[in-house]
Amino acid sequence: MRKLLNRKRGFTLIELMIVVAIIGILAAIAIPNFLRFQLRSKTGEARTNLAGIRTAEESYFAEYGVYVAQSAGVPAAGGTNQKTAWTTGTGFDTMGWEPEGSVFFMYGVTINGASTNYTAESAADLDGDGTFSDFVYVHPVPGNTAGSGAPGLGDGNCAATGAYNANGGGQDLLNSVGACEAMDGQSQF
Repeated sequence: MRKLLNRKRGFTLIELMIVVAIIGILAAIAIPNFLRFQLRSKTGEARTNLAGIRTAEESYFAEYGVYVAQSAGVPAAGGTNQKTAWTTGTGFDTMGWEPEGSVFFMYGVTINGASTNYTAESAADLDGDGTFSDFVYVHPVPGNTAGSGAPGLGDGNCAATGAYNANGGGQDLLNSVGACEAMDGQSQF
């Protein structure tokens, strides 16, 4: 009897395997959700920088009476799932705008011939699957609902969805920063 009371017990192999299985199941659920959350948070860069471009364009227009175009994506090697150093010597320098540090997205601005409206766009393939997240700001011609057209960044979905025209069946992005498609920066991750 004395021998049974002094016996030390540990965990059995089955108990340890059950604990490891539970931890594995929790990790299988938590890790993809964490990665998706990280990707969605990176889209905040595009929204913030497009708002900065809008402010710089309006300031430049107030002083010089025209908007500044930057039709090629800047930085040219941007729009990937890796940060890219910002490129100087572009139309963005003319308007006095530059982001802080490296960026995930590439940015462009298209103006119409009369320089009375512009469209600022950003695009990046944040998860490396070939599908771009496109965000846009459309400043229409005063008294009109039409934008100026797409700079052509990313996968071109902004123009295809009608984001540049409130009456075109797409999203109404006039005078606001937003995603070109409902999936951009959301459930595509």
